[in-house]
Amino acid sequence: MSRFFATGSDSETESSSSGEQEPAATKGAPKQPFLLSDDEDDAKRVVRSARDKRFDELTNIIKMMRNAMKIKDMTKVLEEFENLGKAFIKAKGIIDKEGIPRFYTRILADTETFVQEIWEDREGRKKMSKNNSRSLSGLRQKLRRYNRDFEAEIKAYRENPVVSEDEREGSGEDSESDDDAEVVVRGDLKKKLREPQGKEGDEESDSDGMWSSDSSGSDTDDSDSDHCAPLAFRFLKKNTEQKPTKKSKGRRVRVKGREDPEVEGEEEADEGGWKQVRSGASMEKPKMFVKGTEINHAVVLKKLVEIMQARGKKGTDRIGQVEMLNELNHISEQHNLGPATTIKIKFNITSSLFDYNSNLAACMKPEMWKKSLTSIEDLMETLFDHEEIAVGDHIAEESENVGDPEKQYRVRGCILSFVERMDEEFTKIMQNTDAHSQEYVTQLRNEAQVCTIINRLQTLLEQRGTPDEICRCYLRRILHTYYKFDFKAHRKQQLERQRLEKREQNEVIEETDEVQDKEEMSKSERDQGESESEGESSEALVDRLCKFIYARDRTDRIRTCAILCHIYHHALHDRCYQARDLMLMSHLQDNIQHADPPVQILYNRTMVQLGLCAFRQGMIKDSHNALLDIQSSGRAKELLGQGLLLRTMAERNAEQEKLEKRRQMPFHQHVNLELLECIYLVSAMLLEIPYMAAHEFDARRRMISKQFHHQLRVSERQPLLGPPESMREHVVAASKAMKMGDWRTCRNFIINEKMNGKVWDLFPEGNHVQEMLVGKIKEESLRTYLFTYSSVYDSISLLTLADMFEVDQTVVHSVVSKMIINEELMASLDEPTHTVVMHRTEPTGLQKLALQLAEKLGSLVENNERVFDSKQGSFGYFGRDQKGPFQQKQAFAGRGYRQGFRGGD
Repeated sequence: MSRFFATGSDSETESSSSGEQEPAATKGAPKQPFLLSDDEDDAKRVVRSARDKRFDELTNIIKMMRNAMKIKDMTKVLEEFENLGKAFIKAKGIIDKEGIPRFYTRILADTETFVQEIWEDREGRKKMSKNNSRSLSGLRQKLRRYNRDFEAEIKAYRENPVVSEDEREGSGEDSESDDDAEVVVRGDLKKKLREPQGKEGDEESDSDGMWSSDSSGSDTDDSDSDHCAPLAFRFLKKNTEQKPTKKSKGRRVRVKGREDPEVEGEEEADEGGWKQVRSGASMEKPKMFVKGTEINHAVVLKKLVEIMQARGKKGTDRIGQVEMLNELNHISEQHNLGPATTIKIKFNITSSLFDYNSNLAACMKPEMWKKSLTSIEDLMETLFDHEEIAVGDHIAEESENVGDPEKQYRVRGCILSFVERMDEEFTKIMQNTDAHSQEYVTQLRNEAQVCTIINRLQTLLEQRGTPDEICRCYLRRILHTYYKFDFKAHRKQQLERQRLEKREQNEVIEETDEVQDKEEMSKSERDQGESESEGESSEALVDRLCKFIYARDRTDRIRTCAILCHIYHHALHDRCYQARDLMLMSHLQDNIQHADPPVQILYNRTMVQLGLCAFRQGMIKDSHNALLDIQSSGRAKELLGQGLLLRTMAERNAEQEKLEKRRQMPFHQHVNLELLECIYLVSAMLLEIPYMAAHEFDARRRMISKQFHHQLRVSERQPLLGPPESMREHVVAASKAMKMGDWRTCRNFIINEKMNGKVWDLFPEGNHVQEMLVGKIKEESLRTYLFTYSSVYDSISLLTLADMFEVDQTVVHSVVSKMIINEELMASLDEPTHTVVMHRTEPTGLQKLALQLAEKLGSLVENNERVFDSKQGSFGYFGRDQKGPFQQKQAFAGRGYRQGFRGGD
């Protein structure tokens, strides 16, 4: 009889005796494999379908992935994930017929959750090896792209993660719970083979309940290295409900009928449930209070110090710290320890919420920021309810009083610092959010809540704060107000302007008109959700806050920021003269280069807004001068804090780049760069074209705008000029038309539907700006025409010029008179006939060329003299005048020559 039949018996005693001899056998050499007869070998041969083969291949890869995930071997997980995708492609034909199996969707969802938890655990990622860290990044990117094709299936699985046994059997998948059960049973099997019989805790099976009716799982384990395990495993009961006594770190054991949540670190299984412990080194959490401890101020404060001692230490669980502080606050309120204790604990809660983000360069998570917002509101409510409590940063910890009601309560803490930090974090969140996404709009809605907190803080500090704290709070409110256009005040100005126009036209304003004006104003206020009873306008508010800072601030930075914001607000609302006078009186342009970069960015934004305001008021030269420094540098985006230039990225290191990005303005505070460039080019066109016509043959002519001339040269180099498309092309085409005196074509290039949509409609009163611009184009075209064609005329009628340029005769008279007074036009006005009489005093073309030749010869002689002096070792260039004797004589002669022609001598 074979050894198999010799060792096996039908009686229970024989089976138990064989169990006693088994450990001795395992200590020696491994057993020989069982010898089976031909009949048994034939019985084990099973013909499997293509479906089973493909699904078995997938399940085997999934097992390998899960094992690698348990030990956090990211390289192995990435490798098996790639193999899983290849196996899925092989099984594509079967999956198209039967649908995506449930176990495949589960592994994708579980892997995504696992990778996300590992990624969020920054402390754990720091401890990873380079290979694991690199594999984690690669797996995260590939998983994101791969899971896009299975979004619907993963979403359905997350909504109903529990799968019944029938559904598992029907889908043909090997459930993960069975896999984990196999691991547990194999571990118990090896434990039984190694432990001696009779050890306490061994579970001896009964005759009926010991055997499982399902033996289909034995075929999947033929590749086990232990030769006894597959056969013995066939006769062992699969009990997935047993609770193991020990679990290694990161081990997951499934309770039957429940899905295994993705957790990291140590886990403790209670009766039918899971207990999740966060990964990473956890802080030593002090116990709250021992049962029976008397809760008083000393005990609570001692516990508060104990909790806060872990602040900033490596491995501190920051979320757990906040939870413990909240629990301590709850205990304090339950035992009525007084408002001072509550305020002190809430100060520490808010501080711990800000400590959650250890990297100051990165922004807080929006969820944590909203928690800090709620905590600050709660703390402020408590401070408003208890005005008798002294709170401030000037209070030393030794002089605090939170428990003695006979003395005044004193708590150390600064609510202003928390509000400033919260405001800075809000700015960082807006900087790191995609400006063209819906998320940006959602985050921007929180600004109303931020402004409400700052307003309440202002009320609190006006009652109990110092002047320095009030100045800091006022500046925060100004920074949230200065860049916003006050539509309510704008509407009032429009109605007031209409009344003034009616009075100038000597029209009597009837009572019905006043009633209509009131109705229109109330309607506009209803549309904006505002009313006159809400309080002062933004102009009065900014003026009041800034004047307080001017009088009380002792730091130059806050005063400088307040002045710039005040100027910006004036310019935004077209109060051009107030803004210009305040800028000139402040003398900021003299010392702004010594300020820090954020203040310099604010100064550049203010100068840009001044230029735009001057343009809207028709002050073209002032507008050009204000915008010249920003636009001529070619770095307008960088100077305004609205982005970094790619060409300058190589000049910075990583640390400098981070600092530059932190200085960027949020998108809702940006100035439209295309609008800015268009205003600058149009202003340059109105100044440069008449100047070019007046000094066409002047060799010493200096350019007013280099950027404008650059655009003209780029246009001239084009081999084929088509209709203008971009804003720059429109301005260049208009400049060429103005140079020929064709004001209608110039107007059509500047004011059309395309330019209106890009530029002019962005102004609050776009129609008034267009009317002003058309008038300026007519005047400058008239001046250009006179400069260009004055030599052709002996005299020309003012009425003819008025008809040509469609302006009033008074305007033509004014323009010509200014040109004559400034000696730009050699002519005189004949008042009786209303004509302009030209004087033949201008040099002819030949004379102009002769002047140019004389000037060039003079410069050549001067250069020769410099070279000669340097060789002779005499005084040299630095020992002489800037102009040599010959050049001075030539310049004097040239001036006299020109003056002689102009004077008619």
